[in-house]
Amino acid sequence: MLVCAAQFACLAWSPCEDKLLYVAEKKRVGPLAQASFLSANESRGLVVLEEEDKNVYVEDWGEGLTGKSAPVLCVADLSKGEVTICTGVPPHISPGQALWAGDGNGLIFLGWWHEPFRLGLKFCSNRRSALFYIDLKGNCELLSSDSGSVLSPRLSPDRLWLVYLQGQVFGPHHQCLSMMLVNALSLSHLHTQGQNYSELIVSSLLLLFMLVHRCIQKQQRKESEADGFSKKSLSLFSLCISPSLFILLSFGSAKLLTVMKDLMVMSCSSPNRPPSLVHTFQPPIPPPPPQPLFLLISFSLFIAGLNFGAVLLKPESTSKRVKFPLVVFIHGGPHSHFAAEWNVNAAALTKLGFAVLMVNYRGSTGFGQDSIDSLLGNIGSQDVRDVQRAVLHVLQSNAILDADRVAVMGGSHGGFLACHLIGQYPEFYRACAARNPVINAATLLGTSDIIDWRYSSIGLQYSFDQLPTPQALTTMLEKSPITHAAQIRTPVLLMLGGKDKRVSPYQGLELYKALKSRNSPVRYTHTHTHTHTLLLRQIHILSLSLFSSLLFSSLLFSSLLFSSLLGCYGMMVMVILYPKLKLSLTVSSVWYCGSNST
Repeated sequence: MLVCAAQFACLAWSPCEDKLLYVAEKKRVGPLAQASFLSANESRGLVVLEEEDKNVYVEDWGEGLTGKSAPVLCVADLSKGEVTICTGVPPHISPGQALWAGDGNGLIFLGWWHEPFRLGLKFCSNRRSALFYIDLKGNCELLSSDSGSVLSPRLSPDRLWLVYLQGQVFGPHHQCLSMMLVNALSLSHLHTQGQNYSELIVSSLLLLFMLVHRCIQKQQRKESEADGFSKKSLSLFSLCISPSLFILLSFGSAKLLTVMKDLMVMSCSSPNRPPSLVHTFQPPIPPPPPQPLFLLISFSLFIAGLNFGAVLLKPESTSKRVKFPLVVFIHGGPHSHFAAEWNVNAAALTKLGFAVLMVNYRGSTGFGQDSIDSLLGNIGSQDVRDVQRAVLHVLQSNAILDADRVAVMGGSHGGFLACHLIGQYPEFYRACAARNPVINAATLLGTSDIIDWRYSSIGLQYSFDQLPTPQALTTMLEKSPITHAAQIRTPVLLMLGGKDKRVSPYQGLELYKALKSRNSPVRYTHTHTHTHTLLLRQIHILSLSLFSSLLFSSLLFSSLLFSSLLGCYGMMVMVILYPKLKLSLTVSSVWYCGSNST
């Protein structure tokens, strides 16, 4: 079975273009090597394992990678019509992200340690991994350090230089990474020859998680001496580092898709303009900015500490008497962020008459490693106060926002914060919608695919042989929204996925029972086949139903809104497909400075 998951997947032609490299899932063999065979007429040659073998637990790589357990490197030889599995990969390693090395006689691949057991890999750049080289005869060598995490190996077009990202194991699941440059002509035994490494960039501001496949300019510019060996410096475009790295332009954000020689292809968008395809040449010649569609305001609060920010979207109105209800939109992670880009959730809400505040609390990516580390041990307090401070600030500085009609929504850690806010500020929020929220970190410990984060989030070091202690469990409980359940009066919508491996649906059920027992308004939706991200359409319809019924006082407006909810998703798709359908929004970019102690 071909593996398409981004963490492992690759599909690469050899330099001679007669072989194709890809990653597939290895067929499982019963641990007792015992099988019963049906007749050829009945089974057509299939092997049926004994029942006791079928019931043996098989690990996988967690959320979004169900059934992905033992990837293997495969080479399809088109000239011979043969497919071979690369032998020689260490048995404790799961290979992926492979590419052809040199003249095509060997492969460079990324290997993740799966012993003593597998942890969730999706959205986690902190898993123990390393670079390996293997020739087609099965001889395998370790190329990088085996004590860190490695991501996204890429070769220069002339195949002389290898670029990859490097980070630490455990700790924050997303963190700032180093970009490493290696002379590909001397790949052998690089882990014992530190002089062959050149650290290009330590990202102190932005998270680098996945390099685009074509991220290096073909042209080589000048000779230089560095770290004891001669190298030619390569042009690594500042805005082609990551497909998730958005560089702020005059009208929003740019997302690099690919680089071919001097040609760069990008997707450009802003909070009130859907994505459009842009191509330009190096040096970048930015396209002429469109006419301003919104007001961009930047300001700071002078409080000693770390920066955090927010983006406010407001429906455009000519009437000074109109006040808009505010939806506070909180991202998950927690180590992720809202970029100044098109967000279909926020656009749909704004189009229907809501103002939307998207908050990047301290601990979000894009503000440096110190900001990321500041959240460790402070979840449920620092991040909650950051969001509330941002909400109070925009209400005080925007008279057209209605402070009596404020709702909050978020998923995963965003749902965790949403439930914290309605518990810690029970009279402030009129509605809450939470997707797969963390409700009780202590009870989540044994069911999540990223149990290491349960310890790191409360400021404790993690190891594979870690056993829970009364002190650790108490701390997890104290930092959880369930401790504030008795104070919750806000109507709550819980949207849970039955196959969520990251946050068990029983987390939301725990809050549901706590609220029901106290006659607090709560609605619980459970989709048995969905995972952590759920289905976009269902989230939109349910959230908008809740917010419109509770935040809009006009019965006529609410009736019209409910009747159009089923077409809401279609409206979003129309806006994306037809960029000329521009939204009338006003956008304010708000930046804050927060204290470490508050």
